[in-house]
Amino acid sequence: MEVRDTRDLARSQLYRGFGDTLARSFELVVTPVVFGLAGWSVDRWLGTAPLFTLVLGVIALVGMMLRMYYGYQADMARQERDAPWARS
Repeated sequence: MEVRDTRDLARSQLYRGFGDTLARSFELVVTPVVFGLAGWSVDRWLGTAPLFTLVLGVIALVGMMLRMYYGYQADMARQERDAPWARS
């Protein structure tokens, strides 16, 4: 019975990993597009060049990169803290 529980746990973790990856990739694509569209709308409204489109798109990309970096750092710190060699 324990072997089956281990397989179910491994499968559950695998599916969770796929779900997290899909959500993260969707977020990486959609967020800059939404910011770019908002900038495009502001550009049309003000009659400016693609200034706001570029600025908001870059802000979204930088924000996503920072979010991913600090999220990765937090995940690695949590895994290191919970690792068997970190226990006393």
